[in-house]
Amino acid sequence: MSHYAGPLLTRPAAEALTGSRDAGAGEWTGSLDLGRSETRAALHTDSWQWNDGRYPYPARLKDRTIYYWDGEAFEPVSRFSGSLIKLVPTEWGAPTFEIDGIKMLPTSKESPVDDARRKVALVEPRGKVVLDTCGGLGYFAACCLEAGAARVLSFEKNPDVLWLRTLNPWSPDPEGPAAGGRLQLGHGDVTEAILQVPDASVDALLHDPPRFGIAGELYSQAFYTQLARVLRRGGRLFHYTGSPNKLTSGRDVPREVAKRLEQAGFKAQPALDGVFATRR
Repeated sequence: MSHYAGPLLTRPAAEALTGSRDAGAGEWTGSLDLGRSETRAALHTDSWQWNDGRYPYPARLKDRTIYYWDGEAFEPVSRFSGSLIKLVPTEWGAPTFEIDGIKMLPTSKESPVDDARRKVALVEPRGKVVLDTCGGLGYFAACCLEAGAARVLSFEKNPDVLWLRTLNPWSPDPEGPAAGGRLQLGHGDVTEAILQVPDASVDALLHDPPRFGIAGELYSQAFYTQLARVLRRGGRLFHYTGSPNKLTSGRDVPREVAKRLEQAGFKAQPALDGVFATRR
């Protein structure tokens, strides 16, 4: 799917547009791509103009919602097909996303892109072939490309998340110049797709699965055995686990993950909000 090239609005951006018009300004300067760049829009009484498009001033927008132009109106970047999936703005510019109100990326202390960059640095992707098991919004893949990865093989199971990516200017476009043909994004279940990945064909691994309670198969011994199979000896892995409350859950998920990885052929230890491992 091609990436969206139209304006993206949040409530603050929309209020800034209308505020500038009401103040008598003929032009507004701000961001229409969630903070990736600044641009100018010409302001008219009943509409505003940007690039080759002319748009109505939107009605009052909701907080924690991003809107795109569907050709007729500004609509929320969200879909419901069994679960409500939506792109959610952050104070950092780069958005997170939610599934049924559950935030999928950490954003309380830093940008989700900066968070991804720190984790990607652990696997040292420069010049390497990287397997990104659960693509999400693609921030791991974007940081790998930025760091000079030779190739990134990424999978995402949920078609609605793939749709969010086409509307998110912070998500890497496999067909875009920044990717340079180095990003291969597949729509599929990685537990099945990994069976087609040749032995020892990957130099580094990034594994950012949903919570254990949602996708337990991605924490299984069988899947970790497949990760070990495709990763060359000495290859690095970062596995996000989060920090679930042991007192309320009764489980130490990072310790369980490290133990299973050790059994699969890794040397594993806690790192950041997950587990770092190398293939023995």
